[in-house]
Amino acid sequence: MAGYGPQDVARLLADPGIVRNRAKIDAAIRNARAALELPGGLAALVWGYSARARAGREPAQTLGDLPAATAESKALAAELKRHGFTFTGPVTVYAMMQACGIVDDHLAGCFRHGAYR
Repeated sequence: MAGYGPQDVARLLADPGIVRNRAKIDAAIRNARAALELPGGLAALVWGYSARARAGREPAQTLGDLPAATAESKALAAELKRHGFTFTGPVTVYAMMQACGIVDDHLAGCFRHGAYR
């Protein structure tokens, strides 16, 4: 995506299979370019927050106990922004942390809780 240009943007804006929001498409391209510029790469930056994100967390008992964002997702979002990323606020970053397994938000009674450790 980092090499996408105006023709690619036009193609994406015409694709009914995706969210056709120009700002989000532009952000995805900008973020791909920013990721290429990160010293050590995006994975190293993101996973660098894993130990902090897991430290001292009590397992959630109910869905209402799950946060939308954390201090770690706020810090990572700020760092990504410093590196030129957009559309990467703390809530979006926290959702990414959940999806990558950086945080384990399975409820305490869930058979999958603790599977990422």
